[in-house]
Amino acid sequence: MRKKDWEKKYKDKLNERKESFKTTSNIKIERFYTKDDLPDNLDEMNSYPGEFPFTRGVQPTMYRGRFWTMRQYAGFGSAKETNQRFKYLLDKGQTGLSVAFDLPTQMGYDSDAPVSKGEVGKVGVAIDSLEDMEILFDGIPLDKVSTSMTINATASMLLAMYIITAEKQGVSADKIMGTTQNDLLKEFIARGTYAFPPKPSVEITVDVMEYCKDYVPKWNPISVSGYHIREAGSTAVQEISFMLADAIQYLEIAKERKLDVEKICKRVSFFFAVHGNFFEEIAKYRAARRIWAKILREDFNVKDDNACKFRTHSQTGGVTLTAQQPLNNIVRTAMQAMAAVLGGTQSLHTNSFDEALGLPTEESATIALRTQQIIAHECEVANTIDPFAGSYFVENLTDEIEKKVYEYLSIIKEKGGMINCIEENYIQSEIENSAYDFQIELEKKERIIVGVNDFVAEEEEIPPILSIDPELETNQKKSLSEVKARRNNDKAQDCLKKLKLSAENNENIMPNIVSAAREYCTIGEMTKVLEEVHGRYKNSG
Repeated sequence: MRKKDWEKKYKDKLNERKESFKTTSNIKIERFYTKDDLPDNLDEMNSYPGEFPFTRGVQPTMYRGRFWTMRQYAGFGSAKETNQRFKYLLDKGQTGLSVAFDLPTQMGYDSDAPVSKGEVGKVGVAIDSLEDMEILFDGIPLDKVSTSMTINATASMLLAMYIITAEKQGVSADKIMGTTQNDLLKEFIARGTYAFPPKPSVEITVDVMEYCKDYVPKWNPISVSGYHIREAGSTAVQEISFMLADAIQYLEIAKERKLDVEKICKRVSFFFAVHGNFFEEIAKYRAARRIWAKILREDFNVKDDNACKFRTHSQTGGVTLTAQQPLNNIVRTAMQAMAAVLGGTQSLHTNSFDEALGLPTEESATIALRTQQIIAHECEVANTIDPFAGSYFVENLTDEIEKKVYEYLSIIKEKGGMINCIEENYIQSEIENSAYDFQIELEKKERIIVGVNDFVAEEEEIPPILSIDPELETNQKKSLSEVKARRNNDKAQDCLKKLKLSAENNENIMPNIVSAAREYCTIGEMTKVLEEVHGRYKNSG
């Protein structure tokens, strides 16, 4: 029986709860799918796991070899407090660290700067100098633990401090493992924690990529982030499109510098948000792997299959967490984490249920980690690779996402690339339109958020919320003052002068960043000398 014949047979019974069904990316969802909805060359498009174009996974054994890295995001208050949380999570079975930094650190201000008042240690750990980094990782073996740092404008400085901290443990730079987010373009699109204008920001990003290629080979110098684009209100299709367009822009600059793009690509990673549209999220991973592999092969002439792998960290959707009925967030996070695993992520952070109210408590952070462990060890979804391959629906959805992503990439190319699109506000407008459409759907109850626009509770009990030491800011400023008094200030000032000169001469600034960090120059001091060269960016929109 053909689909049309089936529809004719049941036409009097096809009463449905909606006039039409679609994903959050506005892809129409049919009643059901058959083999007629699949391309004739499906096996060729999918290949086998570990084989180009990696639709079915970047490793030949995937989770049958080892599970994804279970990496919980942590960072609050002082370096000492965060160090204690790291040790707690590692003791509970976490397999990688992920650092959140406070806003002053992210934007290149020291804790004693007037603009930092009231923000020190609030949304992450406060790091002013190498001494804070040494405290942050005290007693943690950096040759055995991989560390992800969610840092962008000051990524070069935090990486330098991490390298020196490891060195003081007796671990050389070629042995440390981890990732700096270091994706400045998405800051101009979605987050706003930038320091310098777009062009010099991207140049510094490429400086880090070049330096890591030569001196820190196991480090991922950039994690091109779709996460914050998605959190700002984009669809899944826009998340992939704008993230890949950012990556293309970085590689084009690297190519202009005559850098070995193929070698750089082996250490480029990505960062996905995972939201609630279960099947679309799974298909998103499959499509992204295939598109990225093809772009590198066809547009950048990357011959090595290993360099064409789309490797991604994932985090469950922060904006999907609700302050209303917060325990529901445990279920949301579990479903999103399951989608990431079925999609084939390499690393995963699960949000804590109380994050819409404040920083995670030890209890909520443990539940979030246990969620991943239950998926890995009890659900047995990791025992076969790409279990949705061949699903009429998921395969069709993968293809539809791919088509829509290429449409966006074509528009961005026509407009002159991502920097131009950001400066012309095209990307931001597209995200704003999607966020607006989603909000209208919520208000019309075309989409339901349990506990928010339906199934509302009249009375709710608020769970315990983590509090930050009220003396933190005072103590941090005192420690910073003591560091400046103890260090060799002549050497520190000399390093800062050399850093400024290298920026003025358009040289790779990383060697001078490392030298300055070694002499306990602060984040604020290093940012200030670069600001004298590049200026500090202020968004006119």
